Amino acid sequence: MVYKISEVAQKLGMTAHTLRFYDKEGLLSEVERNNSGVRIFTDADIEWLLIVNCLKETGLSLKEIKQYLNWCKEGNKSLQKRLDLFKQQKVALEHQLNQIQQNMEKINYKIAYYEEAVRNGSIDEAKKNKCLQEEKKRVFRI
Repeated sequence: MVYKISEVAQKLGMTAHTLRFYDKEGLLSEVERNNSGVRIFTDADIEWLLIVNCLKETGLSLKEIKQYLNWCKEGNKSLQKRLDLFKQQKVALEHQLNQIQQNMEKINYKIAYYEEAVRNGSIDEAKKNKCLQEEKKRVFRI
């Protein structure tokens, strides 16, 4: 199936401007054009754009993504480089997930703390709650 740039933009939650920018930056080298010069996207192009977005959202710069594209064009000789790139991104994401989990625990503690304060009408009463004191030590590692 083929898609116009507006359809791809809508499908991926991007703007047509972003897609044109990616094309200008050399990230969409395989996108065909019709006789009028209008970009024609395929399902494979959409799959590629999903990977570009994934890499971008996990912290890779456009320059690094372009390097990945170049490795893809090199074929089998760059397989290890591509594998290493995704393994590095996985490690980075695992670190981010760990940070998010730690922050979620702190937020959950503060929610419990303020719910206790609201329930008792006093911050001082919440501070006396032994379960909350233990949770605070655990969450804040103090």
